[in-house]
Amino acid sequence: MTNQMNGAEALVKMLEAQGVRHVFGLCGDTSLPFYDAMRGMDHGMTHVLTRDERSAAYMADGYARVTGRPGVCEGPSGGGATYILPGLIEASESSYAVLAITSDISVGTYGKYPLTEVDQDALMRPLTKWNTVIKQAAHIPRMVRGAFRAMTTGRPGAAHLGLPYDIQYDPVDPADIWADTATHVFPAYRQGSGPGAAEAAVDAILSAKRPLIVCGGGVVISGAWEELARLAERLDIAVATSISGQGSLADSHPNCLGVVGSNGGTDETWEAMEEADLVIFMGIRAGSTTTARWEAPKPGTRIVHFDSDPMVIGANYPTEVGVVGDLRLSLAEVNAVLDRRGAGEVFGGADSVAERKARKFDRFLELAESDEAPIRPERVIATLNRLLPPDATIVSDPGTSCPYMSAYYQQELPGRYFITNRAHGALGYSLSASLGAWYGRPASKTVALMGDGSFGFTAGELETVTRHRAPITFVVFSNANFGWIKASQMADKGARYYNVDFARVDHAAVAAAYGVKSWRVEDPAQLDKVLAEAIAHDGPTLVDVVVQPLEEAAAPVRRWMG
Repeated sequence: MTNQMNGAEALVKMLEAQGVRHVFGLCGDTSLPFYDAMRGMDHGMTHVLTRDERSAAYMADGYARVTGRPGVCEGPSGGGATYILPGLIEASESSYAVLAITSDISVGTYGKYPLTEVDQDALMRPLTKWNTVIKQAAHIPRMVRGAFRAMTTGRPGAAHLGLPYDIQYDPVDPADIWADTATHVFPAYRQGSGPGAAEAAVDAILSAKRPLIVCGGGVVISGAWEELARLAERLDIAVATSISGQGSLADSHPNCLGVVGSNGGTDETWEAMEEADLVIFMGIRAGSTTTARWEAPKPGTRIVHFDSDPMVIGANYPTEVGVVGDLRLSLAEVNAVLDRRGAGEVFGGADSVAERKARKFDRFLELAESDEAPIRPERVIATLNRLLPPDATIVSDPGTSCPYMSAYYQQELPGRYFITNRAHGALGYSLSASLGAWYGRPASKTVALMGDGSFGFTAGELETVTRHRAPITFVVFSNANFGWIKASQMADKGARYYNVDFARVDHAAVAAAYGVKSWRVEDPAQLDKVLAEAIAHDGPTLVDVVVQPLEEAAAPVRRWMG
């Protein structure tokens, strides 16, 4: 490191010091010094050029979810800053550490109406956990450290750094280039629960007759699945999850009931929510989807709530015991209490799970084995269940594929192997996020699922995927409409459809034009062969599956089935 360093170079060296390995982003005029520093310096990071700033943020999000390391994205001023926003709010609300760096107009031109001027500080503030526009080059090192500290501690979230053009050229003291290695990963600086909280939780659980654990994404983010499995097995308690909580236990675990709620839940799993006399929320906010708009737990049901964020405790339900702390540490404390007490109650959760899952999958297989055309979405899920390796990483948009995957896909390993953007549900997520997930976990077979409406949002990133020869398999559920809204118009508006249909597109042909090996499948008999070939191919592939429209289907979405 020389004695001379400018702001752009200081930013590069700070990212290196923070353990960053990949940066996803898009070039712009105000980013010229930063790009020149990335080009000329020895830093060991890979910069992935994207075709859209939204995609850069989604890639950083997917990367963070599979690695447990902060994802980093960047973009230029003006439109670049506004385009990067969707990924930041998704990461913050989903509790994943994503840093966005947006270059900006020069500090010296503020208020003079320069091209691309926008108040980035005000723009980003409500959507991030931590945010600043740096005004002096000397502040760059400590602002980067502050961003990483904020992103990775407590409840993780997104951060934003604005980097004006002129300060990228100003000098920075190289002695200030250092980082706290604890903030290379998240959650950092984990904290256990307060005195007596674990004992109180155990007392409440053991006094119940029909307890049910309901896990959210916090269990997976914390890596608490081993402690959770130990607790569930020793007391034989059934474990349900939200969509974001999938992977808290492997779906094959005898105590894993599956997803509950209004999206991806089924009648069989919902019965467990309604029958429980004590619900143990873990790493979940008990929001509208998992509770079917607070339909269950029913009023009067006892609640024990574990979470790293004290703001969610008691937000939606009167809580008998709140346990605030990192999920892995808190569950370890609960297990230590049970170790000291010896064998306790056994609640018969595995037997009830087996009976409910048998009923659920008997009904699913009847639909999955159908030879109807258009192809039933259940058949696509069943085929993926058979063909994908246990450690496959699946990224789904929140549309057609999400409820089917959440209800019926059988993940064989605990951990984050199923990814979907459930906080805000923006379309266009999976095509981009899958590339970030692949960079984060390249040895895992990565599959991205999306509807045809979602495909249209970010199809241009197929060029990025092809340029990097990423062996991702894309599956498009094609029904020529915005299916979620059309099905909702069917259920809520008496099938009064309005402006939800669009022209059918040959997505395989579009993908082929980008250099992606592709197929179009309309015959159910061809699905298994084509998907097997696509998954085995050593480059990017796309399978365009003409599927049954959601408004005609039996999707596991509570509001459409009443």
